[in-house]
Amino acid sequence: MFNFYQIAKNTFRESLREPIFFILLVSALVLIGLFPSMSLFVFREQIKLVVDSAMATTLVFGLVAAVLCASHTVAREMRNGTVLLLMSKPVSRCAFVLAKISGVGIALILFVLICNCATLVSLKIAKDQFQLDFTLMYIYFGLILLAAAFGGLRNYLAGASFASNAIFALLLFIPVMTVVAVIMIPSHEDEIPLLRVLPALILLFFSVGTMGVITVTLATRLDMIPNMLISGVIFFLGLLSGYLFDRDFGSPFINLLAGIAYSILPNWQFFWMADPLAANQAIPMNYVLWATVYVVLYIGLASLWAVTMFENREMARDTRQ
Repeated sequence: MFNFYQIAKNTFRESLREPIFFILLVSALVLIGLFPSMSLFVFREQIKLVVDSAMATTLVFGLVAAVLCASHTVAREMRNGTVLLLMSKPVSRCAFVLAKISGVGIALILFVLICNCATLVSLKIAKDQFQLDFTLMYIYFGLILLAAAFGGLRNYLAGASFASNAIFALLLFIPVMTVVAVIMIPSHEDEIPLLRVLPALILLFFSVGTMGVITVTLATRLDMIPNMLISGVIFFLGLLSGYLFDRDFGSPFINLLAGIAYSILPNWQFFWMADPLAANQAIPMNYVLWATVYVVLYIGLASLWAVTMFENREMARDTRQ
């Protein structure tokens, strides 16, 4: 259990120390913060624009972050032979894979948490069709710069990782700003109630977490570029799985194949609630609970698949490269 914890903790730290993880997070935060300014180009649809764009940004950037975290913490260790050192200790292959999944998953949860808090701030900024809360917007971007300055200062004075320190600063600044904004700033006319937004944001954790497990599973066999390509295909087919596979093709054999594909592929539409939010419809908690069951079962099966694939992996071959 101690070795499992150490591997998961180190995987989490390695993920946050990667500069590309910080770049992806800051890029997502900047885009989310800029979406309210684009409401000047729509008519009474600023909330829909912010919700759709911010959630899509979190989902897509989370997918890329999942692939990069898995590739840097799993595929790279396989390639440079570091995994052989770990396997020489009393660590089973099953514990190694599950610890990697846990470490990457926690990093992705942090990524989505910060982006979801930024989404709530962005909704507060988009006050009206022709009026933005520029004070809140300036504070938001100022905190991003302050987090980067903190990371740079820690790196200069103590030699600590710039990326991880800046991310932890964002983890403090953005949620605190979100709580203050939600409590202190009155709700405007078109704003979606917080209790309706939260279920949709919770579902984003599920979607990015599921993709994280899939990417770690693929990383046990593939390098970063093939992993990115296959994960992109899985993501695209999962978005369209209801249309492509959940229908009658007129042939029992084809229907069987389509049913298998529909069952294997994660259906990302289960987690995409931007349209009901934009229509000001409530998301039942019963739906969130069933989505939780779906995610737990899918992650469990994907983790089992990852362990099975890694059990037969020849690791010594990678050290010859």
